[in-house]
Amino acid sequence: MAASAQTFDDLQRALVQARALTDAAEAHGTLVGSLCASGCTLADWLAEILPDGRAEGAAAERLREVFDATAGALKDGAMEFQPLLPGDDAPIAERTSALGEWCQGFLYGLGTGSALPDASSLEGEAAEVLRDMTQITRVDVDPDDGAESNEAAYAELVEYVRVGVQILYDHLQPLREPPATRPAQERLH
Repeated sequence: MAASAQTFDDLQRALVQARALTDAAEAHGTLVGSLCASGCTLADWLAEILPDGRAEGAAAERLREVFDATAGALKDGAMEFQPLLPGDDAPIAERTSALGEWCQGFLYGLGTGSALPDASSLEGEAAEVLRDMTQITRVDVDPDDGAESNEAAYAELVEYVRVGVQILYDHLQPLREPPATRPAQERLH
């Protein structure tokens, strides 16, 4: 799913229309965390972000589109997943804050999912990504750094989050192939 400012703004409008409990960045993070943890359904996600767990009309359609595109991008495994964040025309402080909120939502969704009973059960690269996501929830713009430096740091963090999510998804939702069956004459007794 290629993220765009239009998609982010459309999601934000749909959430406002549906009287959501959160904004677009955190809602999308919650969706992605839930998909990584347990392969949640649209109804599961809506129950987390909407007061009564349902949306109607154009808002419902937009939320379904975001759900389907996000789930598809993660399952595809082609590294096309993008976190939904404000576009480059938004001030860097706003985009950075949204990235922190996105990671908060991601951790919430991951924590409410059934596939991760204990964060300490993760090892290696997946554990490192989870620790880093926790740190990113506290990200802030350094006013002493120049605009170019802040932009570069933001771009690196977004790319890290994008790749980190795919690592966690692949770790928690590995491709499951059915066990190979042996012909009857080759069975061991």
